[in-house]
Amino acid sequence: MAKKTVNNDVLLANIIKGIEDVKGNDIDILDLREIDTAVCDYFIICNGNSNTQVNAIVSSIQKTVSKELKDKPWHVEGSDNAEWVLMDYVHIVVHVFQKQIREYYNIESLWGDAKITTIENKY
Repeated sequence: MAKKTVNNDVLLANIIKGIEDVKGNDIDILDLREIDTAVCDYFIICNGNSNTQVNAIVSSIQKTVSKELKDKPWHVEGSDNAEWVLMDYVHIVVHVFQKQIREYYNIESLWGDAKITTIENKY
């Protein structure tokens, strides 16, 4: 049986909700659809203040997406040390960083051609 396709906009909204539910910070959406070499349609980048919060954000995203869309990431990487966790939802890749690690890698600058949308913190 083929995997059910989830609408990108609905998946984006649920991922953002999962991040916001546990007070993830500095949420950026990078629209990569116009970039020929991009591996997916969107990056969502956010950060937490500790490895505990990073893991809480990852868990919250998984629970929200699973509950609302019956979908799960194709792959999750980096949960062991929780400095940078990558969640691959195929068309959308989520990067959850600890703040200092995010600043160090600055992946937004690597995708300078992407349209970046910043989500204002709700708290």
